[in-house]
Amino acid sequence: MKEASTTVTQLIKAAGQGNSRASAELLPLVYGELRSLARARMRKTPPGQTLQPTALVHEAYLRLVGDADPGWSNRSHFFASAAQAMRQILVDHARAKAALKRGGNKQHIDIHAVDPSFEIQEEEIIPVHEALSELEEVDERKATLVKLHYFAGLTLAETAQIMGVSLSTVEREWRFTRALLRTRLKKKA
Repeated sequence: MKEASTTVTQLIKAAGQGNSRASAELLPLVYGELRSLARARMRKTPPGQTLQPTALVHEAYLRLVGDADPGWSNRSHFFASAAQAMRQILVDHARAKAALKRGGNKQHIDIHAVDPSFEIQEEEIIPVHEALSELEEVDERKATLVKLHYFAGLTLAETAQIMGVSLSTVEREWRFTRALLRTRLKKKA
């Protein structure tokens, strides 16, 4: 496991420096992990979801390795970028489904009802995304925590590992960040 992690980290660094061969070798190594994250996230969405885990992974990977140099500096940066891509795809998908021409009518939700370890409703994605965008301007690390835990579906332990901090730090920051997002969502309601 440690050896595979080292290989992924080396390929991420090489791909970040523009090595196209490394980018090609990276996909098979991270595809399974990305698909597992997407599958776990999609399992928590309501029935009738038209976006499938495979499509989410493919779209996210295409966004990650698009035309521009991705510039990943390490494994943590790569997975944070993957979480950001999945977040944006889910937000775009939720916005499309919530469009008035599709019978939408957005409703605000209370962050108390949002718990990433449980089912995530599509109508929650957009308000949380907007609150997260505000948080990104103030504290990028806490925003990364939300992206990895809420949008990518990582456990707090996995999030701590990817971010390179202790589990207790992530747990403490998660409690604070949830309270902060709750306050921001209440102000918008």
